[in-house]
Amino acid sequence: SQYSAVDTNPLSVYIMQPIWNRIIKIVPLWIAPNLLTFSGFVMILFNYFLISFYDWDYTASGTSPGLVPTWVWLFSAFTTFCAYALDSIDGKHARRTQSSTPLGELFDHGLDSWATSIFVLSFFSVCSRDNGKAGVSVYTMYIYLSIVLFNFMCSHWEKYNTGVLFLPWGYDISQVVLIAAYLLTGTVGVEVWQKPLLFGYYITDLLVILLIGFSLFLSFPQTLYNIYRAYLKKTLKNDSLYEGLLPLVSPLLLFVLLTVWVVLSPSNILAKQPRLFLWMVGVAFSNVICKVIMCQMSSTRPELFHWFLFPLALAVYAAISGLLGSMEEAALGVLTALVTAAHVHYGVCVGTQLSEHLNIYIFSLKKRVQE
Repeated sequence: SQYSAVDTNPLSVYIMQPIWNRIIKIVPLWIAPNLLTFSGFVMILFNYFLISFYDWDYTASGTSPGLVPTWVWLFSAFTTFCAYALDSIDGKHARRTQSSTPLGELFDHGLDSWATSIFVLSFFSVCSRDNGKAGVSVYTMYIYLSIVLFNFMCSHWEKYNTGVLFLPWGYDISQVVLIAAYLLTGTVGVEVWQKPLLFGYYITDLLVILLIGFSLFLSFPQTLYNIYRAYLKKTLKNDSLYEGLLPLVSPLLLFVLLTVWVVLSPSNILAKQPRLFLWMVGVAFSNVICKVIMCQMSSTRPELFHWFLFPLALAVYAAISGLLGSMEEAALGVLTALVTAAHVHYGVCVGTQLSEHLNIYIFSLKKRVQE
């Protein structure tokens, strides 16, 4: 199917796009667009591991504000900007080099589905965990992450039904806010997040309110409206309501299972291992969404239950029934490693198969020689 995307966000149209159009001119024509996409993702990943090294359990900013060096925050601002730029110019570069392919589209959205959670998890180090005075509770972090992922899912569910990707307004705004937050933290110090800003509210509270407001009152209604418009115009991709709602089943079940584990965990797993647990949430979600993106691109039906729901359901049952006992953290570690390995394996396999099928290289514009 032909790729079509619509961007109506004034921030993007009037401010960011002119910047990207300047930057794109310095990218050499021999560079493959997927290389731009992948470089941005690697930067986000590297930055995440760097922050994790200094702040594994999300307490550094709250308890001892000097633990994360200033250069790390400034480096975060730099990598976030680079990733944002690369993610914004990869499509332009593909059109410029006449190398737009379904592989590029899948590569871009697939990595975005994973990067979305990594952005959020890196940012939590800025606000830090609740230490009684300031900070955000690990449950708020979980809800915050879930809302962001729900937003991401909505735009792809909408594309699955309408065939058009309406770029969510929240994306550009969130990237600009992230970069500003890192710059602020690097220049002023993490203390800025620990002092009330307005009427006893902290900056983090305002960001959470903004995020929830954006999601529930802007993005989600917009998604429903776009699907409804396609229905009126008779351009919907799926005839029945069942077909239209099918892609939502697995992500929602995933969320239900994870939430049950968070709420009923005997050892309070989220508070014990927030970084591991939230990373696992992000990876599992990304894999589920990649399947939806694949189905939407190939016009096939998504399966009702994603495979990962079965081992997860087992793990959750074993944990909350007390079967795991003191092994709950270890089980989470194993599960996280397995999900991450499975997701990477899936990505590599799909990429290789598509590149062979389309007779192109993933990271090079050279054509494959026909055998």
